[in-house]
Formats: sequence, C-alpha cells, structure tokens
Amino acid sequence: MAALRAAKQALRKEIKRRVAAVTEEEKLRQSLVLSQKLFKHPKYVSCKRIAVFVNMDDEVRTEEIIKNIFKLGKSCFIPRYESRSSHMDMLKMNSLQDIQTLPLTSWNIRQPAEDDQSREEALATGGLDLILMPGLGFDRSGKRLGRGKGFYDTYLERCIRHPKGKPYTIALAFKEQLCQEIPVDDNDVLIDEVLFEDDQ
Repeated sequence: MAALRAAKQALRKEIKRRVAAVTEEEKLRQSLVLSQKLFKHPKYVSCKRIAVFVNMDDEVRTEEIIKNIFKLGKSCFIPRYESRSSHMDMLKMNSLQDIQTLPLTSWNIRQPAEDDQSREEALATGGLDLILMPGLGFDRSGKRLGRGKGFYDTYLERCIRHPKGKPYTIALAFKEQLCQEIPVDDNDVLIDEVLFEDDQ
C-alpha cells in the first residue's frame, strides 16, 4: 500500500507539472475540441440526467458543456464536496447563472453551500445516466488518478447500490494528463471511457 501511495504521489506531481506548462489558450482549445466530441457522443445525446464537474484551473473547461446541457433541456447536477470527509453529493442546478452565483470553495470552485438543503440530490431521486469525471491523470484503459480524497470512487459505490445502477462514466482529459499506466488498487473504480484530443 505504501509503495502504491508513493507511486501515485510521484505521478500526481509529474502530471501537475506537465499541465501547469500548458498555456491558458491551449487548455481552452483542447476543452472546446473535447466539448464538440462529447456533444456527438451517443451516451451524451441519449442521457437525460448528467453530472458534470465545475473545473479547477488544471482541468478541462466545462462551461460550454454546462451551457449545452441546459440548452438541450437535460438535468444538470454538479458536485458538492464535503471538505472534512470523502463524501460528495451531486446536486441539481437550474441554469448556468444558478451555478455562477454559488459560493466559492477554498479550491476556488463554485458549489452549493453545505447548509443549502433545497436542491435535489441525484441519488435521492432518479439517479444519473452519465457522469463526466475530473481527475489528475488517466490511462487509455480507463484507470484514473484522482487527487487522493476518493470523492468519486465513494460516490460511484453509492451509484452502484442505486436501483438505476452505475451511470456511464466519461473522463475529460487534456493530452498532457494521459499516462502509460496509472497505478491502482481495488478501491479505484475504472472509467468507461477517457475523452481526449487524439491526433487524427
């Protein structure tokens, strides 16, 4: 376990360094390419209830995706991370403006306040069809390196127990986040698909 932890830590550092070297313009360009790929994806087209992350600076930009979800009349859920634990809920949003008025967390991302009880949690109602996954690193076989808190792994475990079952998962990745192989253990949930810009 200690060896695995050390390997993950070293890889996190390396990926953070690679992503930090990418310009803002290039991050935006890749993000728009991925958004267009996603919009044509059959799982995205057919899904009704979708969870999407509000991006941090070193993650694929999701604003265009969020706009598109609302434009198509799909239900949009975003994460609320509990900083003291690895618990996360996916809460329903009403519009992009709704998201833009949420309080900022210490990670500088917007999420509903912890005492905001008015919002529908995805698993309390109809579950989710699709989750767009953030992460620090990914490999082509669907292994994911998160930030070490286990939010998504824990949430996917809850999804699996929901009557609807596990949603389809698509990770959004900059090319710089792709690795040969991510070291994983039994608690790491594999992702169905990693979306990145391939050089075609």
